[in-house]
Amino acid sequence: MAYITLNKNNFFNNLDIIKQKTKSIDKIALVLKDNAYGHGLLEVATMANEYGITKAVVQNLDEAKTIENYFDYVLVLADFPTSNTTCSDKIHYTINDINSIERFPKDTLVELKVDTGMHRNGIDPSELQNALKKIKEHKLILKAIFTHHRNADKLSSEWFWQNENFKKIKQLVPKVKFHSANSASLFRYEDFNEDMARVGLAAYGCLENQSELKPILSVYASKISSRTLHVGKSIGYGATYTTKKDEIVSNYDFGYGDGFLRVLSNKFSTPNGEKLLGRISMDNSSFLSDKDELLIFNDARDVAPLADTISYEVLTSLKPSLKRTIV
Repeated sequence: MAYITLNKNNFFNNLDIIKQKTKSIDKIALVLKDNAYGHGLLEVATMANEYGITKAVVQNLDEAKTIENYFDYVLVLADFPTSNTTCSDKIHYTINDINSIERFPKDTLVELKVDTGMHRNGIDPSELQNALKKIKEHKLILKAIFTHHRNADKLSSEWFWQNENFKKIKQLVPKVKFHSANSASLFRYEDFNEDMARVGLAAYGCLENQSELKPILSVYASKISSRTLHVGKSIGYGATYTTKKDEIVSNYDFGYGDGFLRVLSNKFSTPNGEKLLGRISMDNSSFLSDKDELLIFNDARDVAPLADTISYEVLTSLKPSLKRTIV
């Protein structure tokens, strides 16, 4: 069966580099949403705990409860407590809209998101004082204020502009913690000085233009069948590839049902040069190879341009049902 390996040494290498940027391991908040960017929620939480990471960021309460025992702090980006029993001294909830404040039970630990220019989630800066008033009225416990950069991975003035907008917010609300940096933003700082950085893609080794970071995920597939096809034979749905000579073609157990993006059909080759032939099927794909096992890919940054997408989509498309093993 197709499977995934996670290289712990590479993961720790990436965290070492991130720690140099944040200046403290306590300022690293590892983003584990969407099955840890496809790497496996519990697998990555286990490695992070071993390294000494104490902070995590997730999308919803289910993810938070799954990894709560591995961390001292968990930030939920887009969910609500179902009752007072789902509140804890570890789990913080994000306020994304001023009208949602009343949905949080009394004594919930909350962090207020402010829209400094991305125009997606977060209150408008003009709503800040009203939001603070409502938080107090509903007896919520405000622990931090944060924002998110829309273009930190591009060398433009927008990163500086959003930082200036956030700086104004910081001056208005003393005595809480502040954070804004994602992976790309952290690597633009010469002197990082916020309370924490939310790092995802950098920890997983796929941040663009950072060659010192090492990808930790590799995908392998096993051979289902093998045949010799003579010249002029077509392969797979739609007959989109036709052999130009006699070729040994094998079918492997990794398809779009497992997260192998179908748009890669007839465009893709493995890191070792085995060419993908024809369309990717739901549960399998054909390669010019007769090996018993293939390394499909080990760096999402190499795959993403072929699919006209980003590493995030390549990684999060990998299905949770694929076995993941730490090596």
